[in-house]
Amino acid sequence: MDNPILSALNQTFFTVSRVVEAVPGSEIVINYIKNSYQNDPFRVILELGLAIYAVKYMMSKKYRIDHTQVHLTEKEIDELIAEWQPESLVQPLSDIQRMELDKSQLIVGGQGPKPKLQATGKNMLNLASTNFLGYINNEEIKEKAIETLRNYGVGSCGPPGFYGTLDVHISLEKDISRFLGTESTIIYAQGFSTISSVIAAFSKRGDIIVADEGSNFAIQKGTQISRSNIKWFKHNDMADLERILQSIQKEGPGNKRPLTRRFIVTEGLFQNYGDLAPLDKIMELKHKYKYRVILDESNSFGLLGKTGRGVTEVFDVSPKDVDMIVGSMANSFSTAGGFCAGPKEVVDHQRLSGQAFVFSASIPAMLAVCSSEAINILEHGQNGQKLLKDLNENAAVFRNIVVTAPQAIEISSNAGSPILHLRFPKNALDAVGVTSRDEEKYLLQEIVDEVATKDAILITRAKYVDHQEQFLPRPSIRISISACHSRKEIEKAAQAIKGAFIKAASKRK
Repeated sequence: MDNPILSALNQTFFTVSRVVEAVPGSEIVINYIKNSYQNDPFRVILELGLAIYAVKYMMSKKYRIDHTQVHLTEKEIDELIAEWQPESLVQPLSDIQRMELDKSQLIVGGQGPKPKLQATGKNMLNLASTNFLGYINNEEIKEKAIETLRNYGVGSCGPPGFYGTLDVHISLEKDISRFLGTESTIIYAQGFSTISSVIAAFSKRGDIIVADEGSNFAIQKGTQISRSNIKWFKHNDMADLERILQSIQKEGPGNKRPLTRRFIVTEGLFQNYGDLAPLDKIMELKHKYKYRVILDESNSFGLLGKTGRGVTEVFDVSPKDVDMIVGSMANSFSTAGGFCAGPKEVVDHQRLSGQAFVFSASIPAMLAVCSSEAINILEHGQNGQKLLKDLNENAAVFRNIVVTAPQAIEISSNAGSPILHLRFPKNALDAVGVTSRDEEKYLLQEIVDEVATKDAILITRAKYVDHQEQFLPRPSIRISISACHSRKEIEKAAQAIKGAFIKAASKRK
C-alpha cells in the first residue's frame, strides 16, 4: 500500500510543475538551469552555499542599540559635558615656531625691489624674494598679462589632458624647447611638484636612483614617491659618486640580478647651498656607467650662463645629452609652473604618467604668456643681456664684501651665484657657546632683525621642514640677489649684513 505522505508530495510537485510549465518561456529557463548545473557541479556547490548563507543571514538576529542599558540623569549628562575637553586640532607651537610666526613680515602692495612693510611703513631693500631679474615689475610683461587676462580669463579650469590645454601652453612648450635647444618640453602647473612627478614617472620600485645629499626638498619627495632604491652621495663629491656607481655595478646582472633603470639626480644650482653641480664631471660618469641624468635647473634656468640657459651653458654641455632637464618658472621668471625638457619620447610619456600633469589643472593662460615673454626678453629684448650682466655683477659685489669676514661668515655659494647662504663658522659658534640648532637660529634671527630695523634691508633665514629633510642643512641666512638693485645699494647691504654678523657673534662672547 502506498504511503499517503509520499502520494501527497508527489501530487504537490506535479501540480507545481504544471503551473510552472504554463508560464510562457518557462521551458527555456528550466532547460538552461538543468544544463548549467549538469555541466558545472562546482557552481551548484557555490550557489547552494550562498543560498544557505543568505537564508541564515536573513534569519539571524539584527543588531540594535539597547537604549535601556544605561540610564543617565540630566544632571549626570551635564556633568559629563562639562568635564569633556576637546583635543587640539594642531600641536602647540614650539618656542622657535612662535618666534618665526612673530617675526614674519607683511608686505603692503605689490612686491618688488623695495616693497613697503605694514609694520613700519618703510620701503625695504628686498634681498629675500626670488625676483632675480626684476620680471615681477617689468612693464612689458605686465601689459602682456593684462591683455591675456582679458582674452582668456583667469584660469584654464581643467587638466591638460582633458580640456585645459590652450594654444598659449603649446607656444610656451615650444619656446622653452627652442630656448634650451631640446627636442620637446612639457609644462606643469606647479614648480614644486614638477621634479617629484618627473622622478616618479620614470623610476619605479626596484629601480636605482643615485642622488646628491644636498638636493632640495622636492627632489627628496620625488625619490620617496618612486619607491626606488635610493643611494645618496656626498654633496658635490664626484669621488663619492663614482664609488657608489662602482658598488652598484658590482651588484649588477653578473650576479644574476635583473636589469633596472638607473638615474643620477642632481640640481644645477643648489637651493640649500647656492653652489653649482659639476655637470661636466657628472656627464662623464653618466656615460661611463650608463646612467640617465635628471637635472633640476629650478634655480639656474634663466639666470646662469651667458644667455641664461643654465648650467648646461656654464659647463658647455649639450642639453640634448641630458636625459631630463627640469625647471621652474616661479623663480627666474617670477610667474608660476614648471617644465621638463628632453627627448620627445620622454615628454610624451609624462603626458600619461606624470601625476602632477595628469591630475592638476593647467597653468593659467596669463602666466604662460608671461613666461613666454620672459624668454623673449632674454633672447631678443634690449635689456635681456643687460639684466644677466647686472645680476652677475651684483652677486660678485656682494660676495666680495662679505667674504672679507671669514671669522664671522661662512659662504657655501659659488662665485656668480644669485643665491648666497651665509652661516656662522663652526669655530665661531663654539667660541660664543652656541651648541644647539635652535640657538643658532635665534642668533641668525638677530641679524635679520638688526639689518631690518637699522638699515631697512629685508632678508630671511632659510626655512626647512626639519623633521622631514633627509639631510638637514645647517641654519643660514639666504640672500637672493636682484638685477634691479644698484651697485651702491648692494654694497651698502653687504656691509650692513657683514657688520651684523660680526656684532651678533661678538655680543655673545
